[in-house]
Amino acid sequence: MAITERCKSAHARLNAEDNLQTLVQVVCTPGLSMRDAIANDPKLDAHNFEILLERKAGRFPGWTKVRSRAEGRRGSINMQWNTATKVLSCRVVNKGSGKPNLIIGDFVDYLLQRHRRRIKLISVLPG
Repeated sequence: MAITERCKSAHARLNAEDNLQTLVQVVCTPGLSMRDAIANDPKLDAHNFEILLERKAGRFPGWTKVRSRAEGRRGSINMQWNTATKVLSCRVVNKGSGKPNLIIGDFVDYLLQRHRRRIKLISVLPG
């Protein structure tokens, strides 16, 4: 199967699903993995987030999937940390009637409350 055919097939599958994806990129200061800092944060639960899945160190790229337990937030956040660029890339995937603004707002609020010193820039790129 040619690359363009695979791309068209993947694009058709994405359009067939009722998913909205938004990218939140967090540029950080040098230091340890922001993804690991979030995954190991004992106060993550207090911000209504829980870890669903995680692929740990030793494999590149590692990733973590979290979701909000707050009312009206349907979907999840898939996080990857790039050590070279010091960027945390967070793909916010909403399904059905879930509103991405709610889960994104909760997540940005969490980041600024718990990791403000490491953050240089947060950008939100709607999907």
